[in-house]
Amino acid sequence: MKLHLLLDHDGYLPTFAHISEGHEHEIQMARTLKLAPQSIVAMDRGYFDFSLFGKWCERKVWFVTCMKERVQYEIVEERLIRPGGPIVSDQMIVLTRAKAKRECPHRLRLVVVWDEVGGRYLFLLSNHLRFTAGTIAAIYRDRWQIELFFKAIKQNLRIKTFVGTTANALRIQIWTALIAMLLIKYLQFKSRLSWSLSNLVALLRWNLFSYRDLWQWIDQPFDTPPLSPQYQQTEMRALILDSSDFESN
Repeated sequence: MKLHLLLDHDGYLPTFAHISEGHEHEIQMARTLKLAPQSIVAMDRGYFDFSLFGKWCERKVWFVTCMKERVQYEIVEERLIRPGGPIVSDQMIVLTRAKAKRECPHRLRLVVVWDEVGGRYLFLLSNHLRFTAGTIAAIYRDRWQIELFFKAIKQNLRIKTFVGTTANALRIQIWTALIAMLLIKYLQFKSRLSWSLSNLVALLRWNLFSYRDLWQWIDQPFDTPPLSPQYQQTEMRALILDSSDFESN
């Protein structure tokens, strides 16, 4: 199975998720996305596709990605950069290979950045021509947040061990993990404490069978739990739901 995820930068929560067979290429899913104009998408080279880039340029959807090797292009403009910084070059380019030029005839932006942590040069491709080169680099740097999201799911929700082995069982467990992550993130946002995600998950496990008011607990997790529930069970009413077919006369 493969989980394709679109993470919203505002809150770092998923806005789109799709589960496919493991052999399905990422680009097949990306071509089905309907992104709003003025969206900015940061992605890795698995989604590198000039036909997709051409459609996004026409729809005013901006992207930042790491350029693949052996891409043929022509430099049409050199932009000024601040000397001494991590930005090595900022160039306007057009694609020159026939197929790539036909699929994406638009001007693109190539920003070369020195990655101090990785000790390498990053060749960033974008269709946004007005941002500064530093902003382009910062957008791509934030792509790492989706890797952290996947890491948090695997470490805290034990998604690498599956209860069932059928395709449907795997899908149910992955969707359940995403729902659980949404609820945990919501608790994290609502709490006045500076919870780390791993601590919140661990303490939730320890208190699953304790009588707690959840909204009080997330702010005062180390108080002694009450011996019995502090709330009254609301009255339940029996309702009957059915359906019937009717014929018109």
